[in-house]
Amino acid sequence: MAAHLIFGAVGGVGEALARRLAAAGSAVFLSSRNAEALAALARELNAPYAAADVTDEAALESVIAHASEGGLAGLAYCVGSIVLKPLRQATPALMAEAYALNVTGAAMAVKHAAPALKAAKGSVVLFSSVAARRGFANHAIIGAAKAGVEGLTVALAAELAPDVRVNAIAPSLTDTPLARSMTANPAMAEAIAKMHPIPRLGQADDIAALAAFLLSPDAGWITGQIVGVDGGRGAVVKG
Repeated sequence: MAAHLIFGAVGGVGEALARRLAAAGSAVFLSSRNAEALAALARELNAPYAAADVTDEAALESVIAHASEGGLAGLAYCVGSIVLKPLRQATPALMAEAYALNVTGAAMAVKHAAPALKAAKGSVVLFSSVAARRGFANHAIIGAAKAGVEGLTVALAAELAPDVRVNAIAPSLTDTPLARSMTANPAMAEAIAKMHPIPRLGQADDIAALAAFLLSPDAGWITGQIVGVDGGRGAVVKG
């Protein structure tokens, strides 16, 4: 059975997606740079895995070659960062680091997976953010990087059509380990939750549910889309 390769499979959305796909009987191949936690999750799900740093192109290529041995039905790049700094603290190094992780890593993953994905008529899911289109203070670094993900998504959807579908999900703040610096403070978490028309923080499985759908044949006529899973924050102004 052709597998779904999940980068960033430990913790947060990647793990929720891996669990959801495995529970539905889909084959998954797991990757993360956290080798110990990755091995534990792989044992639990009885899934193949390989640890890798996605900013190392050779390591990325090796993981994809391994994952593609039985065919590659899908690729989910559930890797990202949340870099919140005022513009006065932005540096070329911080900008480059955010771009490398969020955009370049995703591009290289799809580049090396493309032949196997084309052969299987597979699907790709990338991850943007509500901050790519809606302006928030202190988001210059990550907002710019996530906007790059959206540009990458539509470019790849055009280039890989009709064999491979490419879409992106743009969440708002989600209660995952990545966002712990903001969600660990109950007062801050509550205040942010109330900014959403649906007044709660996102949960990893909220995002994973859409990712699983976009990877599936049920989404067979959907490509080049940036879909918000954001409690309405990206489109609705609370009255």
